[in-house]
Amino acid sequence: MELARPLAAEQPAQTSPLTTLRLQRKLTVEEAAKRAALWPEQVEWLEEGKLYRFQRHDTAVLALLRYATSLGIDHREARRLSGMPVEPPARRPVGRWIAAGAAIALVLATTLVLTIGLGGGTSGSAAAQQGATLPPPWKVSTDVLNGGGDINYTRVVASRIGSFGYRIQHVTRASRFDYKQTSVYFEPGGIGLARRLAAQLGGVPVHPLPGGTNKRRLVVIVGPAHATG
Repeated sequence: MELARPLAAEQPAQTSPLTTLRLQRKLTVEEAAKRAALWPEQVEWLEEGKLYRFQRHDTAVLALLRYATSLGIDHREARRLSGMPVEPPARRPVGRWIAAGAAIALVLATTLVLTIGLGGGTSGSAAAQQGATLPPPWKVSTDVLNGGGDINYTRVVASRIGSFGYRIQHVTRASRFDYKQTSVYFEPGGIGLARRLAAQLGGVPVHPLPGGTNKRRLVVIVGPAHATG
């Protein structure tokens, strides 16, 4: 009978373009996250189009930029993925080599500026050696507390910490609002992680917490904006 025909099978969910590109490069979510200095969860958010999961839109945009760059997506591939016409490759590869060189130079310059601007008093070689022996930022849980009375600025600092790849657990108020400057606090065994984050925030002070057992947990108490490096 006509009405007895079996229903058509439900179509499987379509794989996102970013997921396809990652799989083409034979990368797991964790490997791709490490390349882009993101959390694995953030990579999943980007691949699923859940940009609203990021605390701020600018943080989401920067995370997407880092992820696309880490996958090596070039202009032609981006146009193809977005359904736009792709121009045939130029006959002379000189222009492409120049463009590639310019892109590499831009990345190196940006990295240098970020290293100088965020590195505080830590030398480049010391920071590199320290980073090589510490766990990656996305394995470090971080609480960001409003200690200066300005929750909006606290969220800005939390977004900045998140852009470094740290796992933000809580953004809330501190027990008081009279902290004079932003500081990073660490549990026993976590001083190296605290110093790394403090350097990334412009050389802010680090202090031990009175107790705790998780050396991969940091607490950032945010002071007034004008007192933060």
